Amino acid sequence: MTGVALSAGVLVLLAWIISAALGEATYNCVLGLLSGPLGILVLFSFSASFFYHFANGIRHLGWDIGCGLGKETARLSGWFVLGASIGCTLLFWLGVMS
Repeated sequence: MTGVALSAGVLVLLAWIISAALGEATYNCVLGLLSGPLGILVLFSFSASFFYHFANGIRHLGWDIGCGLGKETARLSGWFVLGASIGCTLLFWLGVMS
């Protein structure tokens, strides 16, 4: 699911970059959409998906080398992935909004 969200988010970011190449009026239009409540929600969701996908990728790298495959360890690492992704997302947005 996060991979699909990341693909959709890349399309949004691509539209933002293309709008910069098309001129100031187009860029301001796209920037206005992304600065609104729906745009912020989309960007927040994109960043949350990114951090979750990233943390879970690190978890899978551990599994690939044979670490953390036990039932209890896998469950604990799942909670770690969730906590790390929430923490990283919040820290990122605190930096963006300041």
